Amino acid sequence: MTQGSSTQNLQEMVENFSLFSDWEERYRYLIDLGRTLPEMDNALKTDENLVQGCTSRVWMVAGVKDGRFHFRADSDAHIVRGLIALLVVAYQDKPVAELTSIDVEGAFKKIGLDQNLSPNRRNGFFAMVERIKTLAETRA
Repeated sequence: MTQGSSTQNLQEMVENFSLFSDWEERYRYLIDLGRTLPEMDNALKTDENLVQGCTSRVWMVAGVKDGRFHFRADSDAHIVRGLIALLVVAYQDKPVAELTSIDVEGAFKKIGLDQNLSPNRRNGFFAMVERIKTLAETRA
């Protein structure tokens, strides 16, 4: 149940965003990241897999294999798909025991998303983070 497994880490992602001088370029980069996500099977896009707290529709499924967290997610919104790609970098294939120590909120702030996303998108992002933590706990 892997998705876009990447050797890139969260710090590298923060550095990549810092290469862009304005937010139009950063949004474009975020949307491009979302395009790298593999399509999610429509059979998984069920109400049960919907993330609550997101204005856009976001579906997420997860599992744990050999103590490592794996998930798939998709959204009907381009920017949200980019946010999912950030979460893939942060959480995909990481040991379940380490998930709570990942400072995704710090990376979110360093990138500047806390200041440049709408309140609804920010809330949705953190709803996805909470869903990841919940899924990891229930699958561990």
